[in-house]
Amino acid sequence: MTAGGALPGPDGRPRCPWGLSTEDYLRYHDEEWGRPVHGDDELFERLCLEAFQSGLSWLTILRRREGFRRAFAGFAIAEVAAFTDADRERLLADEGIIRNRAKVDATLGNARVLAGWAPGELDRLIWSHAPDPVGRPAPVTLADVPAVTDESKALAKALKKEGLRFVGPTTAYALMQACGLVDDHLADCLARG
Repeated sequence: MTAGGALPGPDGRPRCPWGLSTEDYLRYHDEEWGRPVHGDDELFERLCLEAFQSGLSWLTILRRREGFRRAFAGFAIAEVAAFTDADRERLLADEGIIRNRAKVDATLGNARVLAGWAPGELDRLIWSHAPDPVGRPAPVTLADVPAVTDESKALAKALKKEGLRFVGPTTAYALMQACGLVDDHLADCLARG
């Protein structure tokens, strides 16, 4: 095992070090992070959660994920787009989510924008920014994993051009990692594709 690379988990198998700090992270790392996600509502959920994570730890969001799902109608774009001012006030009082006014407003506004799109359009737009994996070396240590790439900058620009908010290049790259557009599991991690 390379110094600074994957570390043995509770079962002795190598994993990305970040995935070993809590049981929540272990499960997320092993079962979800980096696996391909498709579907407009599914990608809308991930985009929203990454935006809510901005400035916070992912563990905070992960542990409130079910609260977010309940509060935002399972992230069904059409339903969230129809939320009223009363729903907004309900969200801002909901202790099961992050009650950040700008992030709540961005989620509602983004849903309204996306509700006008053709089915599959969000999926197509996001996945059109997946980099070619050929020639992209597997990261050996966490220091090899970027926070922003040219592709995430282009994705953020495309989303912003369409009127979406809270979709900067760092958020876009976190989305790309979480949804399998890139495989940033370390080279010797058991979850590497």
